Amino acid sequence: MGFFKVHIQRGVNLAVRDIVTSDPYVVLKLGKQKLKTRVIKGNVTPEWNECFNISASDPHVPINLCVYDKDTFSFDDKMGEVDIDVGPFLKALKMQLQGVPDGITVAKVQPTKQNCLTEESSIVWSGGKLVQSMILRLRNVECGEVELQLRSD
Repeated sequence: MGFFKVHIQRGVNLAVRDIVTSDPYVVLKLGKQKLKTRVIKGNVTPEWNECFNISASDPHVPINLCVYDKDTFSFDDKMGEVDIDVGPFLKALKMQLQGVPDGITVAKVQPTKQNCLTEESSIVWSGGKLVQSMILRLRNVECGEVELQLRSD
């Protein structure tokens, strides 16, 4: 169906899981694919700035993103999770966009309880690539958001 990049930019106001801070990292899962960012020590607003290549075959299967707190002497603590709806992005990937003017908005995705978007997310044709920026509110946790971008290759 489609190959694209997931750029994990940063976390915002993540939950504290150690005494006064956390050591967060992100795990992405889609099918048999499992990708992990580096651990950012002592920071509840980490800047990961890491890109991962993803292959998606079914637009109805989301990418599971989970944030964890790295612990040395016990199991890592969960700091929230979210399912990333890649359906609209994959649909846009199938469009024939060559020759389309730069900066054109191809689609807009409105926030819902299911997609966990904090605000509207636009899929934009920019520099010959599709780009979708999103801010996702983590579920099953008291606070925290993750900012990321989907990009075509």
